Amino acid sequence: MFRSTRSSADIKPHRKFITLIVAAAVAVTGFSAAPARADEDVAKVLAGLAVLGIIGAIVKNNRDDDHQQVTRPHRPHRPKPLPPRVARYDLPAQCVRYFPRYSQSRTLMGRGCLRKQYGFEHKLPRACQVTFWNGKRNRVGYRPDCLKNRGYRITRR
Repeated sequence: MFRSTRSSADIKPHRKFITLIVAAAVAVTGFSAAPARADEDVAKVLAGLAVLGIIGAIVKNNRDDDHQQVTRPHRPHRPKPLPPRVARYDLPAQCVRYFPRYSQSRTLMGRGCLRKQYGFEHKLPRACQVTFWNGKRNRVGYRPDCLKNRGYRITRR
């Protein structure tokens, strides 16, 4: 199923040693001290070839990779969002509005909009908070210039 791309240098040293020992044992068994008959010689040669075939099959089986290729799905790189401790200093520009009852020339950031769009309204500095009467009830907003001086940025999202 899979082809092995190993070279002979990749074979583990103990496999080479085992192959050498088996080959030497087969070679030594071929030489006998007593003379034998021709049919016994043929039988020994056939037995030796069979042993070599079995050993070769075992070595080949050990060399084969039984491990399957593991593939993982491609996950494209996506930029990570800013961590909350950094992102909380970016205020949405859509919350900057003109409130005529507060001032004729100054804008504020509305607290209701900041609660919906920002999420960290409760952590804004109280020194920048402004309360004013709009004719019906008290409204709360934050001065953009004060927030900028304290490290907050007004960004378009």
